[in-house]
Amino acid sequence: MTQENKNELLIIIPAYNEEKNIDKLLSELETPKIAQIADVLIMNDASSDQTNRIVKARNRDIVTHVFNLGYGSALQLGYKYAVRRNYRYVIQMDADGQHGVDNIPRIFDELKKKDENGNYPDIVLGSRFIEGSSPYEAPLVKKIAWSFFRTLIRLATKRRIADPTTGLQGLSRRTVIYYSKFNHFDDLYPDANMIMKMLLLGFQLREVPATMYARTEGVSMHSGLRPVIYMFRMTFSILASWISVKILHEDAGIIKEPHHEG
Repeated sequence: MTQENKNELLIIIPAYNEEKNIDKLLSELETPKIAQIADVLIMNDASSDQTNRIVKARNRDIVTHVFNLGYGSALQLGYKYAVRRNYRYVIQMDADGQHGVDNIPRIFDELKKKDENGNYPDIVLGSRFIEGSSPYEAPLVKKIAWSFFRTLIRLATKRRIADPTTGLQGLSRRTVIYYSKFNHFDDLYPDANMIMKMLLLGFQLREVPATMYARTEGVSMHSGLRPVIYMFRMTFSILASWISVKILHEDAGIIKEPHHEG
């Protein structure tokens, strides 16, 4: 690991068996327009392929789990790293090449932009489904799931989130600190459940248009029967998050006022 941060932004990339995609992604992240604004951390979740070797060969910072802990746990350990290294902002993106690196400057700029009331966002979502986004095709079952999660979030928070399962997100330091703490983050599928919870807790959230692509290599973490498991788990997790905040008043002491300082 390097001893000093070169930038105030850290890009966290969870990776599990992404040997066919990670090298190309790292090459794109090494272009000057990205390298001059962001450091990169790969969270290798006990890959059994050559992911670890490829990243080390490119002399990139990497944390490798001994056992596979899951997507959420990989992210949370990255958040802990960002907090300890005093990064001001984090952008998380996938290792499979679906998230175009051109999204990074746009999300980073939005994190530092005040709204009409002088508030900065805590979370910026890279959305596939708002004006300005690239065309994105998906199976019918995914479209149904997105619509279902949008409805749950809107009923609970009165906010319409166009892309409730996007893995492309920019986070302020206050959000990263919250996520890094025990029992504050889903260890497997931190998607619509976390978005709803953060809205209920008063964190400021925005969406920006994003460019995304279909996976061309490797196996998605939502392959096989996993989408069915994911749907059930996410639905119950969303309900549990609503109960914990609105009925049990967990984390009531950290409900956020608008973020006025960049």
